[in-house]
Amino acid sequence: MTAEELPEDLTLADFDLWKDGPPHETFNDLRARCPVHWSPNIPILPEEEGFWSVTKADDVAKVSRDWRTFSSERWGIDITNHQIPLEFARAEFISMDPPKHDRIKQLFLSGFTNEQIAGHEDWIREIVTTVLDRLDGEETCDLVSAVSQPIVARVIHRLLGIPEEEDTKWADYMKRYMGRDDPDLNPGGIPAYVNELLPRLMQEVTHMVDARRANPTDDLISILVHAEIDGHRLSPEEIMYGTLLLVGAGNDSTMATYVSAMKALMEHPDERQKVLDDMSLVPSVVEEALRMFPAFSMMRRTATKDVEIGGQPIKAGDKVVMWYPSSNRDEDRYDDPHRFDVTRNPEHQAFGAGGRHFCLGNALARIELRLMIDETLRRYPEMEIVGEAPHAESLFINQVKALPVRLGPRAG
Repeated sequence: MTAEELPEDLTLADFDLWKDGPPHETFNDLRARCPVHWSPNIPILPEEEGFWSVTKADDVAKVSRDWRTFSSERWGIDITNHQIPLEFARAEFISMDPPKHDRIKQLFLSGFTNEQIAGHEDWIREIVTTVLDRLDGEETCDLVSAVSQPIVARVIHRLLGIPEEEDTKWADYMKRYMGRDDPDLNPGGIPAYVNELLPRLMQEVTHMVDARRANPTDDLISILVHAEIDGHRLSPEEIMYGTLLLVGAGNDSTMATYVSAMKALMEHPDERQKVLDDMSLVPSVVEEALRMFPAFSMMRRTATKDVEIGGQPIKAGDKVVMWYPSSNRDEDRYDDPHRFDVTRNPEHQAFGAGGRHFCLGNALARIELRLMIDETLRRYPEMEIVGEAPHAESLFINQVKALPVRLGPRAG
């Protein structure tokens, strides 16, 4: 089948397609008929240029690994060119190209070594159990606001030296920061986001950075302030925007994947029972949830020259969008890709598809998810969904905003 058999005006930036999460049926059609697809517009932003969608795993890997041809820095990683100020879009190192990206990321990695992350497991488990203890005596709860958000917020905030009494404030900031297109997560819309939220965040992070510069501690911000490689240190702006990236991703991505994993386990009781019978499957559950429900739906690149992807000519300057909910369900890579299988233990592209921008927090996220899923299942093996789970209105974040559950009897 060919692109001509698809609707001429089909655009993956149509929010109507995303009301209930990623449009998997549309992605199925694109992978089969037109795996590199041109979307002519962004309906809510008529001044915006169209974009190419890359939907298959091999093509996503190709784009992700070839930074010389597919730039993160030309216009940033967002699907739009004109919604967010370009200087802000380029400020985080996730929106930079080498060699600048590599230098900055190497300094950030000084706080994310495997040895350091492994050493955090005991206190992360303590945070998980403390939050779950608060559910004692409750019959129901929202798994997002009562469990997932407070756990992941406290973990990343502890690493950054943010005091516990500020957890709710920063978690609320990050809802708006990461979910700017959703009217519930960011009720002020884009004008308030640009004119109010971003300046406030920069002011608050600058204050934290200045405090660490004057009085170093052992938290991650202090490590970033004072880290040095080959005589290079991060600039104040690089530290500020990098800290925002860490706070945003740390609050958002693990929260989303945990809730999606628990929702899938409750919707597939036979798969949940396999895990309850053999808790050594929890790490496999983590990987399958990351595959099926990646916390971020897309990353954008800009073509630096005329190039071809999957037989499709791309012009220099074109937007190229990698869609992870599609690539992670590519039939050429996974058998029965839409089936939630706790024994699959797959490779996936939830942390990116390799290359320079592979997620530096992947080890931390895996530890958090393993502990959160393990402790929740051990305590509440009969938990069930009792209400609607509305999905965030976003092309970028992939998460439900609430998941009301009945806890059931506590088992442990």
